[in-house]
Amino acid sequence: MAFIRHLETLVPDPCYSQSFACEIMIDRSGTDRAKRYIKKVYSESGIATRHSVLTDFKDETTPPRLFRQADGSFREPSTGERNAVYVEEARRLIPEIARRTVANCPGISAEEITHVITVSCTGFFNPGPDLLVIDALDLAPSVQRYHLGFMGCYAAFPALKMAEQFCQADPSAVVLVVCLELCSLHMQSRDDLDSIVANSVFADGAAAAVISAKPPAKGERGYSLSRFASSLAREGASDMAWDIGDEGFNIVLSKYVARIIGAGIKDIVDDVFSGSGRAVADIRKWAIHPGGRAILDKIGTSLELQPDQIEASRATLARYGNMSSATILFVLAEILGNHATQDGDSICAMAFGPGLTIETAILDAVVS
Repeated sequence: MAFIRHLETLVPDPCYSQSFACEIMIDRSGTDRAKRYIKKVYSESGIATRHSVLTDFKDETTPPRLFRQADGSFREPSTGERNAVYVEEARRLIPEIARRTVANCPGISAEEITHVITVSCTGFFNPGPDLLVIDALDLAPSVQRYHLGFMGCYAAFPALKMAEQFCQADPSAVVLVVCLELCSLHMQSRDDLDSIVANSVFADGAAAAVISAKPPAKGERGYSLSRFASSLAREGASDMAWDIGDEGFNIVLSKYVARIIGAGIKDIVDDVFSGSGRAVADIRKWAIHPGGRAILDKIGTSLELQPDQIEASRATLARYGNMSSATILFVLAEILGNHATQDGDSICAMAFGPGLTIETAILDAVVS
């Protein structure tokens, strides 16, 4: 078996209330219809605050960085300018989350790490995030390095699956997974509905996990990785997508995504549990990627879940918004940090991304 030995999360300091973000976007909107829609989308988002590496929107006393110009007006920066900020912040945040994760993981030292998997879909550079981890922890050049890029909100699941396979192949393997997403860099001042929805939910954050074949020691809290499954809802392929434009990444996030996921989630979950000896009734907590409030509502209704079963997902959405691939690790950390979580509690985790891809995992809490 493979175990998540520790989870660590990190957000940049600048924090914006959702109501303040709403006012900013209304001021930048060009039509009354769009202003009304922005107000509705932001007020019904289930989000209270979000973090960003950008200080552009704080107040005029903070130095402009990307969107705000020296005279106080706003502009649409190029993709290159946005990516330059991504590179600068990645070089600061990735070493920090890597060092914190190893330092706070009992019984694991940096010298024991054999594999590094980095995950990000919001920027590019090379030598990349994986080498930042190597340098930050002074790891041996022989450590195996992998980067999963441009996959989207579900990408932490392939990373965890890779880590599990490495540990199954080599019981001495210790894998460090690092997710970094700076979604706010790709905000666009457009009045189309997809842009408004994307602007209302995405935020910045980083999360990391240590995975090994050795279980958590006495007094530690972690997870055993039990089962992974992948699925596609092809009818939603055009409802969640993005490409690279001249002014950032062009994101499609249709309002129909929640409906599509909600309609098909029962069959997907049945496939996950098929042959596992478990059923929906055996799952105490659900770690659902909070892509938006409507997604949580639809899944909760379709699976007839109690409010407390998805409480961690709603709490993560409220405090942080949608941080793409890093978000599911925030939810799992929230569940593990809750003292009501007991040894052996089964958790079903899931996330969604382009394709429309649905990734699912079953984990069991290890609370010794």
